Amino acid sequence: MAKIGNREKILCEGLKVVHARGFAGASVRDIVEAAGVPQGSFTNHFVSKEAFGLEILDRYFANSRVLMQETLLDLSRRPLARLRAYFAAHQARLRDGGMRYGCLFGNFTAESSDNSEVIRQKLMLIFAEMQHCFALCLQAARDAGELSAGLDCDDAAAFLVASMQGAVLLAKAQRSLAPLERLERIFLAMLQND
Repeated sequence: MAKIGNREKILCEGLKVVHARGFAGASVRDIVEAAGVPQGSFTNHFVSKEAFGLEILDRYFANSRVLMQETLLDLSRRPLARLRAYFAAHQARLRDGGMRYGCLFGNFTAESSDNSEVIRQKLMLIFAEMQHCFALCLQAARDAGELSAGLDCDDAAAFLVASMQGAVLLAKAQRSLAPLERLERIFLAMLQND
């Protein structure tokens, strides 16, 4: 078995620390302590905490892409079944974390987008890709006759991304899946009544 290098330890454990404490709340010392590496290892591998933040956003988004591929973009399922599968998987992910951590993207947006233009730009790209995946799923549902032919899929997808972020934030505050369950129920009902 290959030995895990310090850079990988910092990214893996650092992501957990930042997700739990927030980007500003997680010091470099906290990150290297969780990774079990010397503090100098951080500066050997990352030119700044901001560069580290960009890398953990990429890592977290890689997992989100897998989730979207396995649900929203899974052509073996009917389109609305894909959307329901995404909601279920997303809720399971939050449940596994006890609803304590929320979404790393939403956390970074609230905390860092005013202080770092490069992080703000990264978040915009992430949200745009998420919106695109939702739009593709909604377009497939519209084309399959599962939704109204007049549905503006891009608009609905943008609404869903924004609403998901709000629902996850409330779920985190309430330690309950109820906001996400409500969003799923109302969003699907609105789409099918269009």
